Amino acid sequence: MSQTVDRALSILPLLAQGPADLGQVAERLGVHKSTALRLLRTLHEHGLVYRQEDQRYRLGARLFALAQEAVENLDVREIAHSHLVALNDRCGHTVHLAVYEEQEVLYIDKVESRYPVRMYSRIGKPVAITVAAVAKLLLADLAEPERRVIAEKLDYPMYTSRSTPNAAAFLKELAVVREQGWATDLGGHEESINCIGAPIRGADGRVVAAMSVSAPNVVVTAEELLTLLPLVRRTAETISREYSGTTRPKKA
Repeated sequence: MSQTVDRALSILPLLAQGPADLGQVAERLGVHKSTALRLLRTLHEHGLVYRQEDQRYRLGARLFALAQEAVENLDVREIAHSHLVALNDRCGHTVHLAVYEEQEVLYIDKVESRYPVRMYSRIGKPVAITVAAVAKLLLADLAEPERRVIAEKLDYPMYTSRSTPNAAAFLKELAVVREQGWATDLGGHEESINCIGAPIRGADGRVVAAMSVSAPNVVVTAEELLTLLPLVRRTAETISREYSGTTRPKKA
């Protein structure tokens, strides 16, 4: 770790003890005030520290938001994992869990297919955001103005002839996904790979993660994969109930 990064990170536990002024930070780090100020300004720009009116620094709200987001993501993975494994046991295909972070959709869990043909995907790796089923589910839950801003900033690589070509088409598809509550990627990223997905929701009804089942068409056709949609949606609903702490509604 570089000395600069080490010093910057050392400021955070110092401020966790309470607000401190520039002199106190410099003294604790053993550096000149100008060096401490430069580090504090960088952390401030990223929202990790905040300068109060009395010129003392404290931890910034962004740091707490990141911590909360990390905790929530870890929780949803922990809660979801056994259900993803059970789904994989039933269908045999690759199962993914993904979240939306910092304008990227990332896989946070994966259960491998039992078949010889495997998907090249890794936990922590961003997905192809304009075509992946999990990405559509996560972005479809955003407010319409935010969806539009994101869609207009994205590039639209034509991975295959079925890839989403532009922002207008992407927004139209997100609207459909939002309405129907599930999503597909039928050869949009790779001609030979099909995918179906469903959202995982928190107690407030917002989508906190998305899960999917993917399979190559040499193992199962797109039509056959779509027959698993009810099972995938039931699995997502079960995870949602556990994550949000709710129970299944009683039948009338």
